[in-house]
Amino acid sequence: MQKLIAAIALAFLSQPAFAEEAPKWSIAIHGGAGTLDPDTMTPERRAEYEAALQVALDAGAKVLAEGGSAMDAVKAAIIPMEDSPLFNAGRGAVFTWDGTNELDSSIMDGRDRSAGAVAGVKTVRNPILLADTVRTQSEHVMLMGAGAEAFAAEKGFAVTPPEYFATPARAEALERMKARKLSALDVDHKFGTVGAVALDQNGNLAAGTSTGGMTGKRWGRVGDAPVIGAGTYADNRACAVSATGWGEYFLRVGVAHEICARLRATNEAKAAMAEGDETAKPVERDEAQYIADAVMADVKSLGGDGGVILVTPEGHAIFSFNTTGMYRGRATSAGVSEVAIFGGEATASVTTDH
Repeated sequence: MQKLIAAIALAFLSQPAFAEEAPKWSIAIHGGAGTLDPDTMTPERRAEYEAALQVALDAGAKVLAEGGSAMDAVKAAIIPMEDSPLFNAGRGAVFTWDGTNELDSSIMDGRDRSAGAVAGVKTVRNPILLADTVRTQSEHVMLMGAGAEAFAAEKGFAVTPPEYFATPARAEALERMKARKLSALDVDHKFGTVGAVALDQNGNLAAGTSTGGMTGKRWGRVGDAPVIGAGTYADNRACAVSATGWGEYFLRVGVAHEICARLRATNEAKAAMAEGDETAKPVERDEAQYIADAVMADVKSLGGDGGVILVTPEGHAIFSFNTTGMYRGRATSAGVSEVAIFGGEATASVTTDH
């Protein structure tokens, strides 16, 4: 591993630096990845998803443009997606086998690596806000189920009735799964987890993720989204990452932390090789892309599908996914503002051709 990192560092040390000035702030969002087919998506449906992504992206970008923190930008971007029935988070979450909606979320601050997470909550409209309250108002990192809901009530969160989260499309997916004895992958075709990563004008990073999990999940199943290091990670020394996909595989790889660890190690290797040269460049965009793609290739090698978004301290907003599409967007202080769905669009890097 150390030899690989050194080789990567040496290769990129010899390349010219990018000419453009690094963005003062940057944000990337996702609304899930999976088997998405442009031929089966109507123009109206596509426009609906693109509009919802743009609303979330604009909300986060506004916070950053006005000098707000990366943490506030991440929450601002995720809340509209939790409130939208289009995504598998908050309202619109998938149903468990027992016909309930169980919500998971996590958030992390790259300044001090403080983090908060909740799993299996049923009565909190915006789980990302509860996750952040765990981070700031408790001595814990993760709370689950009834305990997390008791904590929410103690902190003043309103109790949201179950019917708020339920949508006909998600109910039909569960019915179809049971009637035809299908797997969650057969009925979902995509992972609608939502997330955001951001770099603010003070150079701080943050990441957040929110999901309803997988259709028909049983026995209190929890995926990667609320697990710090698997679905979410932020470290000012490396990057901020949010993942979406088949959680069992993202847990096994430790995707979010793995990407940040490789980026940090590469930065340290480059600094050591430069021997104090102040002109030595930190991780470049192509280098960060290579690392993200390599980790997603590892997920694929185990049999897992999904994708990641990440932002580096230099403001590079990166996408990597090994599925046919990922609902995504990015914006920077340099004037970039774009959303996309299918592979090959906008700034996406697709690590497989299936």
